[in-house]
Amino acid sequence: MTLLLLLLALSVCAGTDTGLLPRSMDSVVGIVEALESADAGVAVPALARSLGSCGTPTCRSVLGDPPDVPPAPSALGHEQRLLLSRLLHPDPGVVLAPDGSSVALGPLFAGLEVGLERASGRLNRSTDPPLDALLAVTLSEALATSFLAARGGDRAALGPGGCWDDVENPQNYSLRGPSSLVPEAVANGAMDGVLLGARLARAPVPLAELLRGYYGTGNSTEKGRPPSSYRRRDFGGLVGPEKLEEEVVATLRLLRDLPTSRELLEDVGPEELVAIAHRAARDFMELYVACPAIVPRCMWGARPYRGSPTLLTLPLDSVYIHHTLVPSAPCRSFSSCARALRSIQRFHQDVRGWDDIGYSFVVGSDGYLYQGRGWHWVGAHTKGYNSRGYGVGYVGDFSTASPDADALALVRDGLLPCAVSTGRLHHNHTVRGHRQMGRTDCPGNSLFQEIETWHGFQ
Repeated sequence: MTLLLLLLALSVCAGTDTGLLPRSMDSVVGIVEALESADAGVAVPALARSLGSCGTPTCRSVLGDPPDVPPAPSALGHEQRLLLSRLLHPDPGVVLAPDGSSVALGPLFAGLEVGLERASGRLNRSTDPPLDALLAVTLSEALATSFLAARGGDRAALGPGGCWDDVENPQNYSLRGPSSLVPEAVANGAMDGVLLGARLARAPVPLAELLRGYYGTGNSTEKGRPPSSYRRRDFGGLVGPEKLEEEVVATLRLLRDLPTSRELLEDVGPEELVAIAHRAARDFMELYVACPAIVPRCMWGARPYRGSPTLLTLPLDSVYIHHTLVPSAPCRSFSSCARALRSIQRFHQDVRGWDDIGYSFVVGSDGYLYQGRGWHWVGAHTKGYNSRGYGVGYVGDFSTASPDADALALVRDGLLPCAVSTGRLHHNHTVRGHRQMGRTDCPGNSLFQEIETWHGFQ
């Protein structure tokens, strides 16, 4: 069980950190930029690996043994050195990205190192069976071992997500349930590691420039969506389920041959090995690629529910589409969408007198859904029909203009198929605008004309 214990130790868990610098991607970019601009002779991904970010058997097979831990780089200030050591040793740390997603640095930096090694032509280690080095160090080993550990059914193989104590000054990250070896932050870091590693392999650029361009800077930017908010779409376009399954199979076979991990697969036959890889690839692609990311209540700063919520009886028959009208402008960043959600909840609780925000989910124009009442609780969105369907509200006034194409697709091509595939919505569900169920102009003429073209509209 050596490998399993090691990976459990490396998995993301709740913890306490009293560091002064925020545990944010901005802080990480600052550290990388300081190291690169000082020409300190420190390869940043190798430094990360020396501090423990990628010491698993597969990573060692691909990149070799971790280098010796170097002295604290003089290019970094005291707080930067402290943060770096806490983020990468003894377990890969999690940071908050400007788009509101949480990213594990271990798989991210491993992917960057493979990309740089490929670009330089130095990645000449071969494995038997052959592995895609980029997927091996970021995702396939984590999936392989996680689904091996979950075979008995007593633990989850994927998830959960987590929340920060303070999104303005993130210090402590806590999971919202029992941890698997692939919680959401590790999935995000792995997908980003694959995407950015592939980009570096094609055209190397300074890492600070690469990270800043991908993640953006600050949680209050309104300059448009950063590329990181497209990670699920872009990863799905680069790595399909068949490719991922193939790499998990190859990783499992490699682990079976390595002395440090052989015992994990002693009782796993060839057919079961393939079945494990198939489940791993299928479930990962469904949860983290096909289904859209949903920002939990704890991240947007929700007030507590008043009273006792009522459970929905799933699967439901309908989805009711709304617009918020106020705020009238679409929200295009994590901070502005979180602010809009808090405003809507205050109005619903303090003016309407409802127990909570009325919608099941709220749609931002930043590429994310936001959890309102969520999948399991009766909402207050469509009078007389709250227990029959989900209420989905778009932030903005869409009387004369439609939401962005991406925001429309987030529900039409993401949320609705995901709800069906996960058993929360009937396959033959109906989609209706709020105006069809009562005397209102909601969801606005332009948005209503859009949903008239959706599958299931009646």
